[in-house]
Amino acid sequence: MKKGEKTRELIIQKAAELFNQRGYAGSSLNDIIAHTGIQKGGIYRHFENKDDIALEAYDYAARIVGQRFVEEIAKETSAYGKLLAYFRVYADAAHNPPFIGGCPLQNTAVESDDGHPLLRQRAQVGLARSLNGMIAIIRTGIESGEFRPDLNAEALASFTLSLLEGGIMLSRLEGSNRHMETNTAAFAAYMEQCCLRRV
Repeated sequence: MKKGEKTRELIIQKAAELFNQRGYAGSSLNDIIAHTGIQKGGIYRHFENKDDIALEAYDYAARIVGQRFVEEIAKETSAYGKLLAYFRVYADAAHNPPFIGGCPLQNTAVESDDGHPLLRQRAQVGLARSLNGMIAIIRTGIESGEFRPDLNAEALASFTLSLLEGGIMLSRLEGSNRHMETNTAAFAAYMEQCCLRRV
């Protein structure tokens, strides 16, 4: 990687950490300068403005978390186990999330809801990607006979992601993983009682 590419990557990485912790609105260009150690001219050589940095930073953070999901899902052979793997990635949401500051999708969705349409679009893409990944797992489980044939894959994916994101938010707010633990156990129980096909 060339020096210019390394510098650009450093700006994206550090800005992603900053935005995910303090938010886009709560982070100034001076904060980015302080966080990266790169002066304004160096930053503007790679990005037109803070918006450009924010979009790249979100993509970077989402990619890091997405890779963690892929790695955990790959450890499982059953559809049930693959869905539970999402929760495992955020098992220590309060103290050690897969990306500093918590869930990039959640943080970006909340902050950009009304004030930043481009970031909101990025979060919507992330939402669709997450739901589609879960739907694919569920449909595979239905096709293999692991799950009930009448299971609504879209509804279960929405329920799964809602439990996951809710657990992350409550655990981070409280500084305790008990909400993630409760939601994970509740999800596992629900899957066993309502989703698995009875032979």
